[in-house]
This record gives sequence, C-alpha cells and structure tokens, in this order.
Amino acid sequence: MSDATTSRPSNTSAGQTIRPDEAAHFGKLAKDWWDPKGSSAMLHKLNPVRLAFIREAIDLHWAGDIRDPKPLAGKSALDVGCGAGLLCEPLARLGADVTGVDAAPENTAAAAVHADRSGLDIRYMAGELAAQDIGTFDLVTAMEVIEHVADKQSFAREIAARLAPGGLMVLSTPNRTLRSRTLMIGAAEGFGLIPRGTHHWDDFITPEELADILAEAGLSTGDPKGIAFSPMKGLHLSDDLSLNYIVTARRPA
Repeated sequence: MSDATTSRPSNTSAGQTIRPDEAAHFGKLAKDWWDPKGSSAMLHKLNPVRLAFIREAIDLHWAGDIRDPKPLAGKSALDVGCGAGLLCEPLARLGADVTGVDAAPENTAAAAVHADRSGLDIRYMAGELAAQDIGTFDLVTAMEVIEHVADKQSFAREIAARLAPGGLMVLSTPNRTLRSRTLMIGAAEGFGLIPRGTHHWDDFITPEELADILAEAGLSTGDPKGIAFSPMKGLHLSDDLSLNYIVTARRPA
C-alpha cells in the first residue's frame, strides 16, 4: 500500500479520523453548499452522476424493480461526510431512513435547516463517526471523504462497523494520477471551480489501495467505475478511472 495513505502530517491522535483543518475548511463553505452557482457548484454537477451509480447499485444489490421510485423504503442509510446534505436528501426521497454525519457542525446545521425546509426527516450529527451511537445501516455512503481523513485505515474500520449484515457500501474518491493532479488541483482549484485548498494530491488513493484498505476492514470491493470529464459530456460515468472513481463494497458472505 502506498505511503500516500499516511503522508500528510496530522495533529489528531491515533485512531481519530477528523483533521481539524479539513473540518474548518469545509465548515466555511456551509452557507454556500446549496447554491448551485456557489463554492459547491462542482458538487451539484457531480451529485447526479454519483446518484446514477448508487441507484443502479441499489437495484442490483437488493434485486429491486428499477421502476420503483422508493427502492430504499424500509431501509436505513448513513452518509458519512455528508456536508450540507446534498446526498442525504435524495436518499431520503428514495425512501431511506437517513442519518448524516459530518466533521463540521456548520455543515450539519445547514443540512438540518435545508431538510426541514424541504419537508424531509433526516437525522444529522457532527463529530467523529466513532463517537456516534447510531448502530448499523443497510446502506453506507462516503462520497469524496476518505482522501480528507487523518487515518484512512481507522476510517475504513469505522464505516465497515456501521454496515449491517447484507448491507451495501458505496464510496467515491479521486485517483492519484497525473491527470487528477492536473485537472482537479491545477485547473479546477487554480481557476476557482473548486475552492483552493480542498484537495491534497498526496492523499488521493488508487483503486488498488482502496481495495486493500477496505479488505483489511473486512470488506470486498466491486469493479470501480470512473467519474470522468469531457467538454462534450461534462462529468459522467466512464471506464476511465484516471480522474475519480466510485465503487461498491460488501462484507463477504
């Protein structure tokens, strides 16, 4: 496994996953999170792509009807690193009983206000996942999170511990390639499409490294799907994993 999983210094103690500087960075973005033209505009473009993958994964995992508008009815979902709830709200609309956890209390406060205004009953909690007494969930998601945590292996163990038997996990994260460095940091952050300081390329994880991390936590991964960008298609699901990828994980039978 590459030392990229532990390369950046952290002032957290062993076993903690939150980096205070990362939490502060994202907390400052809370007020703009739901503005599709604000600092989180790229997330608004990314969210439908991730949701398409998640919906297909749900239907395949539980052998559901692809026409069912609420395939998660009767199921629980946990979104780790939920921000202001951009994924939690669609999961609730798919029928899930949703809990969102985030490092930044500013984000969960903004998420709770937006959910209330949207008429959605979503539980939000701030702080370390390990400190939350919330049980296990049928679906666990962690979108663009693992590259921001201090101890990636501890984080993997924590999210694995929240996955109920027979449950489904979905993660997405940038790949550590020259292309991701050029486009996500050099171009996207350089031209203000993503707030500066959002990403640290040394913390990006290859699909092989993520599979190893999750295997140590007792999970097996499916075949990853790339999230690619082109001027014609914008962000889209692809076989090209060089920029970003999304993958399922399960506990082996």
